[in-house]
Amino acid sequence: MTAVRPDIAPKQAPEATRFPTGFVWGAATAAYQVEGAAAEDGRTPSIWDTFSRTPGKVRNGDTGDIAADHYHRFRDDVALMKQLGLKAYRFSVSWSRVQPTGRGPAVERGLDFYRKLVDELLEAGIAPVATLYHWDLPQELEDAGGWPERGTADRFADYAAIMAGALGDRVQTWTTLNEPWCSAFLGYGSGVHAPGRTEPASALRAAHHLNLAHGRAIEVLRGQLPAGAQTSVTLNLHQVRPLTASPADAEAARRIDAVGNRVFTGPMLNGAYPEDLLADTAHLVDWSSLVRDGDLATISNPVDVLGVNYYTPTLVSLPEKGETGSGNDVHGASAFSPWPGSEHVAFHLAEGKERTAMNWSIDPNGLHSLLMDITRDHPGLPLMVTENGAAFDDYVSPEGRVEDPERIAYLHGHLDAVQRAVADGADVRGYFLWSLMDNFEWAYGYSKRFGTVYVDYASQRRIPKASAHWYSDVIRRHALPPLDSAS
Repeated sequence: MTAVRPDIAPKQAPEATRFPTGFVWGAATAAYQVEGAAAEDGRTPSIWDTFSRTPGKVRNGDTGDIAADHYHRFRDDVALMKQLGLKAYRFSVSWSRVQPTGRGPAVERGLDFYRKLVDELLEAGIAPVATLYHWDLPQELEDAGGWPERGTADRFADYAAIMAGALGDRVQTWTTLNEPWCSAFLGYGSGVHAPGRTEPASALRAAHHLNLAHGRAIEVLRGQLPAGAQTSVTLNLHQVRPLTASPADAEAARRIDAVGNRVFTGPMLNGAYPEDLLADTAHLVDWSSLVRDGDLATISNPVDVLGVNYYTPTLVSLPEKGETGSGNDVHGASAFSPWPGSEHVAFHLAEGKERTAMNWSIDPNGLHSLLMDITRDHPGLPLMVTENGAAFDDYVSPEGRVEDPERIAYLHGHLDAVQRAVADGADVRGYFLWSLMDNFEWAYGYSKRFGTVYVDYASQRRIPKASAHWYSDVIRRHALPPLDSAS
């Protein structure tokens, strides 16, 4: 492990540039992306183990079998987090590590890993933030039908109870689901994520059962956690913009907002699916039979904070009649759409914007707009930016350093957007950069690096990038320094 550079000393910042008292500074990872140890201590395959072993699904045939080996190196990783000054670490739990079949009693060896991780974090003065589900459904549950089946929501509630019982005395912040849109629509719609199914109706059914799983898990957590514990869900809300001011493009934006955002915020935050979504998808799903009595009351169990993930805006248009949707929706190439009912909408990359290594447009104003939109639609709802970051083509210099000025600029711009949103009235409680370290980037394998810590996968050596030192300075200042102060 490489030590954090001491050459960036904190400087006094003007009060106007400081973040609110109590603002949480963190970083995030996900179990399958970093843990490795895929077949150790009772863990069985998840849908991502199966998907990554399917030829042609993941770039270069990469798998998460070893990943960043966090399972064996977590103590060193926590020590590095402490050196960087992180105040919180958002991790996810591998469901099949603690409940291999998705049913029945837990495997204590699996639980022990998370117990040890949490204890190590607390000893280091870092708050653990646990996410129950970051896309890695136990394969046995997928074999039984997966998220399109209602029973999977029942299994998730049981799993939530296991985790609350194991860690509820030490973890104060719990997230039910990370980006259920990806689980439903990339996993069962376009097929670019596990389990790789391309079934529009199943994608919509999966979305409802993920909503239901969230609501049931909130009930379980509230019933078992001590007073003061916080519950949340993390959504990758699309900051949707029409390409032009035309009514047609406004209709395109409405459609994508419905199936990209309000399919979750509607039932979770308003207690109902939006009528326009139901109309757009009525030819695919009989919502009257899918949504049973009591479902919406369960799904709308209140959360203490809403997690918001943002990387890039979504620019859409409605093609002329007879033309088909085209372009880049940034979610991976597929002959099948992840937008059931709105497959004809076209996606675009913003002109004149810098791009990340993912070819995503860099637009911090999109994060400000998104936070303000949520604040307008749900006044008083506490928010947390739970993922924000960028992939660039990082490399280690002959001097052993990783300079990533593009990432520093990206983070600076987006933290400035958060600060502006707070000034404009958004109740943003914290920021978790994505990601703490380079890792298995889903269908891109190890070809994309999002981390502020470089991972040499051959040796598993960790090298904090320049952005890690810069972020450490931001945390020490509790303020955003001028961009030209980065080194």
